[in-house]
Amino acid sequence: MSEESVPRQGLGEPGKPKGLLQQMEELMAALNADLSALDADLQSAGRGAEESETK
Repeated sequence: MSEESVPRQGLGEPGKPKGLLQQMEELMAALNADLSALDADLQSAGRGAEESETK
């Protein structure tokens, strides 16, 4: 997982800690984005392998 997608503790309002639910939602959103990118990479790699087998 890239560092850009991991939410930082200090990004909320200054002096106001994030709640556990908000932290979990942000982590789940980052995980979902990473999984979507991985899925797209795997699908494009699979299409490339299929195209090379048919030649």
